[in-house]
Amino acid sequence: MSFKNIITNYAEYNLWVNQQFVNWLSTKSDELLQKEVPSSFSSISKTLNHIWATEEYWYSVIAETAEFDKRENQELITEEIFKGLLNRSTQLAEFIKSLSEEQLLKKVKIENPWFQCELPISDYLLQVVNHGTYHRGQIVTMGRNIGITDATNTDYNFYNVVKAQ
Repeated sequence: MSFKNIITNYAEYNLWVNQQFVNWLSTKSDELLQKEVPSSFSSISKTLNHIWATEEYWYSVIAETAEFDKRENQELITEEIFKGLLNRSTQLAEFIKSLSEEQLLKKVKIENPWFQCELPISDYLLQVVNHGTYHRGQIVTMGRNIGITDATNTDYNFYNVVKAQ
């Protein structure tokens, strides 16, 4: 498998796993998804919103656009968060798929109040996927704490097995 295929597969996994979470959580009441739970963010809905906002930021870096609206602290209904996350994950996967291997290795400089770096686009994509994985794990734990125990398997290896069938 080529480097481009690996990175494209990670972008497609990110979309798939977010679709799995939206499908799973869409069956739950908004009241349950807004329920306060001790964690990095105070509810499942707020955690999903953070995943989306962060994916928005990294997309603006990867696509080298100035279009980034930090709307993370806005009060949104869960359905808007679901839609926004899936739209951005779709755009990210399509954008990554359109890039050549050389473009995936292009370094992009970031200078912001939190950090400065200059890494390849492919590294930033891995950051998006790892960040989402971290917070989706929190969502599963938060769900268990409020009685949601029916999360599906969303491991990267499981995705590859299902995709191969």
